[in-house]
Amino acid sequence: MRVVQINAAIDAHGRAPEELLQAWPTVPLVAEAVALAGAEVTVLQASRQAAALERHGVRYRFVAEPRLATGNGPGLLPWRLAAEARALRPDAIHFNGLDYPLHLAWICRAGAPVLVQDHASKPGGKRAALRRPALRRVAGVAFTAEAQAEPWRRSGELPADVPVFAIPESSTLFTPGDRDEARHEARIHGDPALLWVGRLDANKDPLTILRAVRAASARLPGLQLWMAYGESELLPEIERALRSDAELAARVHLLGTVPHASMEALYRAADLFVLGSHREGSGYALIEALACGVTPVVSDIPSFRALTGDGAVGALAPCGDAEAFADRIVALAARPQRAAVLDHFARQLSPEAVGRQLVAAYRAIARS
Repeated sequence: MRVVQINAAIDAHGRAPEELLQAWPTVPLVAEAVALAGAEVTVLQASRQAAALERHGVRYRFVAEPRLATGNGPGLLPWRLAAEARALRPDAIHFNGLDYPLHLAWICRAGAPVLVQDHASKPGGKRAALRRPALRRVAGVAFTAEAQAEPWRRSGELPADVPVFAIPESSTLFTPGDRDEARHEARIHGDPALLWVGRLDANKDPLTILRAVRAASARLPGLQLWMAYGESELLPEIERALRSDAELAARVHLLGTVPHASMEALYRAADLFVLGSHREGSGYALIEALACGVTPVVSDIPSFRALTGDGAVGALAPCGDAEAFADRIVALAARPQRAAVLDHFARQLSPEAVGRQLVAAYRAIARS
């Protein structure tokens, strides 16, 4: 089966092909996972300059598109990607993202069925009028969880007869390791040691997790929370909360930005992974935690339900409910589920599993 995977977003930094694949690791990871599952894969990447390379059985073509927008936006000549795709005569096309409707419309004219994959987009807004006709022509849409398609159906942008596939956005190459060695390397401790990875913003809701830690601490005197984050919108509020509560401050460690290469040791060193998101397209940090065998205690939202097998591993808590989070932290601190977590990851979320799921979806849309 010949598959073309297309990324319309252009790197704002203008990095060279090899450097870009390192900066955007999910691009080669998904492509190589599909290749391992038996497909012949070519990746078309919109770029400032044309280039080509091949690695690990996947061909990469960088298609030059002029652009005006700042950030990782699309180019101005969407028909160039479509022409490249048509020339490859694929059996199926995998288009990344619902926020590039002009490119998607052109890709749908390339002569092969198109599976478009959501990456945390929202229906409505100025793109809605362009998305409606484009989504009428796709052969399928992939979300991490089927429930994530519901607002798109209600908005009228996603037709009722377009198939929806529940497939994780990506996977990870992180692996489990020795916890004691990892704790020495990462310099963390705790009984249990909780790990938070994510932006400090209202959607991720770190304040609920802080309240949960405070509530659980009476029952878990050795509890410690370690927080790795990049964007820090709520950091001043968090720091005020810690200054006003010495008991909480003694348990919370603000690590700031941690290089991705150092994250694997953090995950391996943790007992529980905690996150209070109200909305996620997928949950890359949760996927990485599961790959390292960390038991999750996360919010009960569609993507996290899908990634944990409806709570089959770890526990789910209602968004914003600190007491519920505290109860689940206490319960799982006594019985972490490392073996079950690793088994679940291998069967459902590993690169091999994601590759198999994508190839099955490609075959389904090709048949239809």
